[in-house]
Amino acid sequence: MPPVLESWPLSEQSRHFDLGLVLNSAVTDIIGPPEVGALGIHHSGCWECNLADNSLTWSGGIYDIFGLPRGSPVSRDEAVSFYSEESRASMERLRSYAIREGRGFTIDVQIRPAVGGTRRVRIIGAPICQDGKTVRLHGLKLII
Repeated sequence: MPPVLESWPLSEQSRHFDLGLVLNSAVTDIIGPPEVGALGIHHSGCWECNLADNSLTWSGGIYDIFGLPRGSPVSRDEAVSFYSEESRASMERLRSYAIREGRGFTIDVQIRPAVGGTRRVRIIGAPICQDGKTVRLHGLKLII
């Protein structure tokens, strides 16, 4: 199966975010990974990156996807280091385009979580713009 890699206008944001909600991250955030059990294959979470300082805000589901303790501090550089080289390069190109052009995006990537092994993750993201400039990116990640 070829990876998903696309860009879309912000007017389609609600459609793309709706497609990414396999499990509502507000629900999975209150349920710890052991209790999610078999549903963990579909675990999802919300993320945001403030472009002023590249600081990250993650829901509990994102920590679970990366195999990190919930609430632990994670820099963007550290988060990006979990991506395979090919996935990281593709993601960075699409991220730059999204920031520059103010477009949403969807991409499938491969990561190596802290708990070992590999995972395929779908990232769905959209810019948050102020005065015509992208100031943050936010979106969903889910294990596929």
